[in-house]
Amino acid sequence: MSLTAALPRHLLIGSMFAIPEATAAAAEPSLPAERRVPGGIAIVTIGSTADKPRAWFGDVPVLVVASPFGWTAVVGIALSAEPGMVPLRVEQPGRAAEIIDIQIGRADYAEQRLTVKPGKVDLSARDLARHQRERAHQQTVIATVSEPLPALLRFQVPTPGRRSSSFGLRRFFNGQPRNPHSGMDIAAPVGTPVSAPAAGRVIDTGDYFFNGNTVWLDHGGGLLSMFCHLDSIAVKVGDRLAVGQHLGTVGATGRVTGPHLHWSVSLNRQMVDPALFL
Repeated sequence: MSLTAALPRHLLIGSMFAIPEATAAAAEPSLPAERRVPGGIAIVTIGSTADKPRAWFGDVPVLVVASPFGWTAVVGIALSAEPGMVPLRVEQPGRAAEIIDIQIGRADYAEQRLTVKPGKVDLSARDLARHQRERAHQQTVIATVSEPLPALLRFQVPTPGRRSSSFGLRRFFNGQPRNPHSGMDIAAPVGTPVSAPAAGRVIDTGDYFFNGNTVWLDHGGGLLSMFCHLDSIAVKVGDRLAVGQHLGTVGATGRVTGPHLHWSVSLNRQMVDPALFL
């Protein structure tokens, strides 16, 4: 019997009793590693019915996939989430909706202090208006939920290089606090190829104030990847990419301290740690 099957429901959903990351990865290689903290992922078994259930985190649909444990919800946890219990609503055909509580633990992310051009921290009225327009647009992009669902939830690293900044760092630009780092930075020379970490469809490209040249990939089911600071973009909206297919090159566009790829992963509209998918 698997560890998840042996545990009662109220223990299975508690962070103290969550499957260790290494165990989860070894038990089911198609799923990401679990880490029930802000910016992490909860893997929740929600039933073994013939019909696929639906799950909701707040008012946002959650990715539900088949696994050896039965139907499994793969839930992205917001970086801003407070430790404690949060409800996952599960709907199954012919049954009343069920609430499953997920225990979110604490995550102590390190600090990072960076120096950039003053105009990238204290924005002019024109730059602020541009940023606000771009932010509204990207909120529509991040809300994308599509079929088919991803076949695998394990990714390849999108570019070779040194991990120069990890997910969740509390960032200070020119001494001023800003939002935590919502992706993984990989330092590499300008022009280094960037490839799709998993199969997906290009749903957005553009040159953004903070992110520079950017590509968004939709992997299905509310799972997205974003690639920022590119020097060049080799794809267009609507292109379907296979895993490992070229999408652009590493650059130093947008707000940067040097050439690198910023790679973010969004799950049910929440930025989560890309390392959990590797």
